[in-house]
Parts: sequence; structure tokens; C-alpha cells
Amino acid sequence: MKPQRSARERLLTPDVLAGLRNLDLVARTAVEGSLIGLHRSAKFGFSQEFAEYRAYAPGDDPRYIDWNVFARTDKTFVKRFYGDTNTQLLVMLDVSASMGVGGNTAGAVDKLSYARFAAAAMLHLASRQHDRAGLLLFADEIVDFQPPRPGMRNVSQLYHRLEAAEARGQTQWASVFETLAPRISGRALVVLISDFYVEPEDLAAGLKKLGVRGHDLLVMHLLAPEDWKPEAGSGRLVKDAETGRTMAVDPADFQGAYQTRLRDHIDQTRRQVLGCGGHYLQMDTDQPLNQTLQRYLNFRARHP
Repeated sequence: MKPQRSARERLLTPDVLAGLRNLDLVARTAVEGSLIGLHRSAKFGFSQEFAEYRAYAPGDDPRYIDWNVFARTDKTFVKRFYGDTNTQLLVMLDVSASMGVGGNTAGAVDKLSYARFAAAAMLHLASRQHDRAGLLLFADEIVDFQPPRPGMRNVSQLYHRLEAAEARGQTQWASVFETLAPRISGRALVVLISDFYVEPEDLAAGLKKLGVRGHDLLVMHLLAPEDWKPEAGSGRLVKDAETGRTMAVDPADFQGAYQTRLRDHIDQTRRQVLGCGGHYLQMDTDQPLNQTLQRYLNFRARHP
């Protein structure tokens, strides 16, 4: 018997999140559900939980001066807060045709919808921490690129761009990374969300272009139930979502050789990501989003 989910987990299932429609509401709901029970990091940022006072130094943000303390002591102190954050976030979202797969299984949505939820949650986390946030949509070329900027108005605009994204075309990984790498100024947390229809070695070559520039890398690998059990069409043919090519298959392979090859691909992708110094998360589109986000946030709290 499957364990029963809490009311919050049921609220955060993909099909319920899809019903919320508004990405801002989706993001806030997912993030609040993910932060429950999070182990606090030792790093300091701009969260709202007070940590300590320290003496003011030139260059400190005057907004964090405690004027009440100044009035009593004639000394200038600033407040520090707990946080776990980078100075800027860039979400890279694959919008190729294969990301439109999914949504035919109870409780699941297509991969692009689930990716939108994950991307919106990451952007919301950045805004909570007063970080700059940016977005890149890509397939056979860079479809849209908004460099990291501060402010909630910026995040709201990024939500609109996410909502307008459509799944189409093939992914040209090499050209996307080649074009992007020099366009990110400063160090960033780069979150790459995709189903990774790519040879793991080719992915690693692209990630290295970002890693050598000092960026933190988080790779979110999306898998739909249909990826594990593809449905053969008439005549036992399967169609490639990106190229449109068809192939004759033996349905028995879906329970044997195909499953083995998929697991091998996942393992190789994970190893290549870790080998580039990145963090890897597998995300299943029929699972509550907060479970995955909380695993990542706990990991970041333990490995700042």
C-alpha cells in the first residue's frame, strides 16, 4: 500500500499545480511547501530571519543599519540575516519538441509544464533572497534570453515569458552553450532544465564551458512516465518527438532492452554532470514538485 500524502503534498502534485494556472501562485505555493523543515545554512544572505549584528563598514547597504541601536549607543551596526543564495540566478530551459511529451498519465503533466513550475519556483526563491534572476529558453537556437536583473517586476516578466514558451524544434546543444557562455557576466548559479535528449559526452562539453567561468551548475533531468513506457502507434511504430522520424519496434523491448538503455543514459548523464562539478537532480513529472526542490535545498544547505 502506498503511503498517504499530506494535504500540502497533494496540493503540490503536478495536476493540481497546473490547475492554479498563474505561475506566480504556483511558484509561491511550491516554494513555501519546499522550505518547510529546511536545514538553515551557515551562509548569510537577505532572508528575513535575523542572525546577528556587526559593526558597519564602508560599502554596507544602509538599509540594514539598525537606527534604534545608533540612537542609544551612537554606534553604527548592521543586521545580518540567514540565507543560502548566490548573487544571481540564470534558469536555462529546454523548449525543444520532446519537452511537449507527457500528460497522458494520471497525476502527471507534460514535461514543459512541469519545467515551467520548477523554473518559476527557482525564480521565486531568487526574488525572496533579493538576488538577480534571468531566463534563457533554447531549442535549435536561443529562443529568448533575459540576463539576470533584480526586482519582483523582473521576475513577473520572466513568468510571462515562461508561460509563452512552446515546445518545438530540436536542441542544438553545442551552439547554445557556445553562444551563451560569454554572455553571462559575473558568477552565477546556472539551473539547466531539460529531458536531455543528448549524448552525455556532448552535454559535458557544454557544461565545461560554464564551469570554467566559475558558475555553479544545477542540472534538473525531467522524465515523464511516457519516457519509461513509450506507446507504440499503429504497426508498432514509435515517432521521434524532435525529428519526426519513425522506427519499428518490438513492444517487448519496452520491458527489457529499452528500460536498460534508459537507465544507462540516466546514469551516464549523472556521472558527466558530477564530473563537471555540477549538481544533478532527477525530476519525475508525476511526483510533487516540492519533494524535488526540498532535496535540492537541503543539499545546498549542507554544501554551501
